Amino acid sequence: MTLATYQATHFAYAAHGPVATITLNRPERKNPLTFESYAELGRLFRAGVDDPDIRVFVVTGAGGNFCSGGDVHEIIGPLLERDTKGLMQFTAMTGELVKAMRACPQPIIAAVDGVCAGAGAIMAMASDLRIGTPAAKVAFLFNRVGLAGCDMGACAILPRIIGQGRASELLYLGRSMSGEEGLAWGFFNRLVDGSALPEAARIMAAEIAAGPGFAHAMTKRMLGIEWSMGVEQAIETEAVAQALCMTTQDFRRAYDAFVAKQRPVFQHD
Repeated sequence: MTLATYQATHFAYAAHGPVATITLNRPERKNPLTFESYAELGRLFRAGVDDPDIRVFVVTGAGGNFCSGGDVHEIIGPLLERDTKGLMQFTAMTGELVKAMRACPQPIIAAVDGVCAGAGAIMAMASDLRIGTPAAKVAFLFNRVGLAGCDMGACAILPRIIGQGRASELLYLGRSMSGEEGLAWGFFNRLVDGSALPEAARIMAAEIAAGPGFAHAMTKRMLGIEWSMGVEQAIETEAVAQALCMTTQDFRRAYDAFVAKQRPVFQHD
């Protein structure tokens, strides 16, 4: 799969240079996910491992909303007819999407406006950076449909972003977290007006894409694997990771540019 020319089936996709933008585009229903879009998204992010030409993903939604979660009629209804094995196949597939997002070396930016609920909230959570709007409403509403909050890694990832107590509140109550609240709690990196959201995501993506690609991938990898490490082990692991980064040509380019009093132009090798 070549991401620069990839033709998506179940969402909109466009690659402009090193930045690939995924747009969930069922605006008439607030961009819900289906069995097919879950699977395709997972395959797309997995393909990022083998495509160094794409250096940043942006995930957003069409029509003023991010994603309303799993489609009630196309997912929830059919799940009621499945046996335990079939249900496990579904929950494994949804978890695969988050694992693929965390495993791909490219930083992922979620640009969130309006409704961001259920699996949509999970996708925003699983991204590396989040830009929101004052109209954003993020809800982990699994308890509203009789399910536990432990969905697609929420109990592992969300507390690390906003804290255990705040995550517990959202997961037990299923209430919406506003844009301002999400900013104050650290879920959103910044808030912008809805009309400015695409440009804000583009600027952030371009800035990241211009940086050292190998080093950014290493940062993402370390942010993930150090969750389960003690501090001493993390320091030792980072020593190896940083030494590897020092073998890249981009490290030398940065030094040469500093000496010449220029801004480095990274080539990601």
